[in-house]
Amino acid sequence: PFWATHNEPFIQTFYGYGNGLYAPGRRNPWAVLAVGHHLLLSHGLAVEAFRAANLPGAQIGIVLIIWPHHSASLHPADLRAARRTDGAMQRIFLDPLFRGEYPADMLRHFGRRLMRPPVRPGDLAIISRPIDFVGVNTYSRLVQAADWRDPLAGARQVPPTGPTTAMGWEIYPECIVEALQKVREYTPLPLYITENGAAFDDTLGPDGKVDDTARVAYLHAHIAAARRAISHGIDLRGYFVWTLLDNFEWSHGTTKRFGLFYTDYPTQRRIWKRSAEFFRAVIARNGL
Repeated sequence: PFWATHNEPFIQTFYGYGNGLYAPGRRNPWAVLAVGHHLLLSHGLAVEAFRAANLPGAQIGIVLIIWPHHSASLHPADLRAARRTDGAMQRIFLDPLFRGEYPADMLRHFGRRLMRPPVRPGDLAIISRPIDFVGVNTYSRLVQAADWRDPLAGARQVPPTGPTTAMGWEIYPECIVEALQKVREYTPLPLYITENGAAFDDTLGPDGKVDDTARVAYLHAHIAAARRAISHGIDLRGYFVWTLLDNFEWSHGTTKRFGLFYTDYPTQRRIWKRSAEFFRAVIARNGL
């Protein structure tokens, strides 16, 4: 069996306490690094307890949200903005987990805002306890431009110009390869795509079917990207679609449908979508 200590600690940290978009809805930038640090510390303590339990064949890891951060232009200010957002979203977790330290550039950046993680002696040794795998959640990329009105990273996301999902996320299959390569810079551990998928405005047709061809195309392109990552030498062991059935999506509630199965909320019926048939065939073939 596989165990993960946390799923997407960035979300709880920055969305729960930074901008307040998700529970618990706090807007206190000065609490952000303390929250993130204690999530990481709880991860390390959980790993210690897990090892002490001596569970035969069991593996433990952590699931991180990893999206490529691209610069909106080659202007130095935009390049630095993309580096900062990558640091705030990803390196602020990856570095302590796998290098036993916080990234120096992000400590300087946050320090100018009187923000520092409350590190005590021994904390980073606990946080960086060896684990067995890393789960990677990735859906798209983020294009960043400098904007110092943003109190956390001094950056703003540039809206995508190409096709998007119902979440407004750019359809960018290469996110799979780039996200896995990002983690590979830190560790040779086995990797799993623990979340990848898309929300679309699915509707139940008069024939009682859901013909979600856009999701089928999305999944095909991203699974093909996973195959490319393997061909590049990345130790990718598995790919999990988000998600099995339409569900309650954070603050979006039931308005965003990510499922392979359509949930008819008034009746609670579950109905196969075309994407479910597609993915069943992928599983049967163990590939495209």
